Amino acid sequence: SLMGVLGAFVFTAQMINFAIPGTGSSGHLVGGLLLAVLLGPHAALVVMTSILAVQALFFADGGLLALGANIANMGLVPCYVAYPLYRRLAGADPTPARRAAAAVAAAVAGCEIGALGVVLETTASGIASLPAGTFLLLMLPIHLPIGLVEGGVTAAVVSYLAQARPEWAAGGPASAAGAGRGLLAAVAAAAVVTGGCLAWTASDLPDGLEWSVARVTGTAGEAGVAGAVSRAHDLFSGLQERTAFLPGYAFRSPAAGERLGTSVSGLVGGGLTLALAGLFGWAISRRRAGPG
Repeated sequence: SLMGVLGAFVFTAQMINFAIPGTGSSGHLVGGLLLAVLLGPHAALVVMTSILAVQALFFADGGLLALGANIANMGLVPCYVAYPLYRRLAGADPTPARRAAAAVAAAVAGCEIGALGVVLETTASGIASLPAGTFLLLMLPIHLPIGLVEGGVTAAVVSYLAQARPEWAAGGPASAAGAGRGLLAAVAAAAVVTGGCLAWTASDLPDGLEWSVARVTGTAGEAGVAGAVSRAHDLFSGLQERTAFLPGYAFRSPAAGERLGTSVSGLVGGGLTLALAGLFGWAISRRRAGPG
């Protein structure tokens, strides 16, 4: 289904962290706005939830207890805040330039609101003693270039697909039938190439959240987030250790090869997302079709 194929593409695209010049930090595509433009906000949220669940369960990317917060910041915000802003700015019959400007503005807004959400959630949780004001002043600026890249990629993909299928340019969610098998195959091939090869180019620099925490605490990585460890945290951490068969998008044994582990992770993760989001898409289409 279209939901599954687009989900696989976004999963693999998220594996590519790009360096943010002059900062020592990196960022990656979120993809929520892109999915909302192509699928509509409701289906896009289902796909983003599938992506984040696969990442957390099988690759230990994001804690299981943080899954709800990640869905809110990377799913709800792009789909129900950034996407309506995009639609309003783009208008009913957007020119390519207006569509691109709307995508960039909406993506930046979505990234900044998502970053604000991380700060508020971290502060409210009490698991980290980070000064909220300082944390916010680091999180918002570092996510600005990430939002600009997100907007540029969204604009480029939507413009290409609008040329391939002009009916998409008129607005409204796409359908698998409208996409056509050729276009679905092209997106699937892009997901395979991205996860299997392009993911090798990912930056090793800390992402925006890790960079901000390190600046606040003076300690690299998650070690800077010191807080109370609950029984629930221990329980879900243990569960994640058992389910994550490719933690950190790599084999458990370093001897197996870093690049091979990355490629296998991209292909397996894309496949799992394709299956899960595709299953949801099939169920939604069956429900819409009604009995018989």
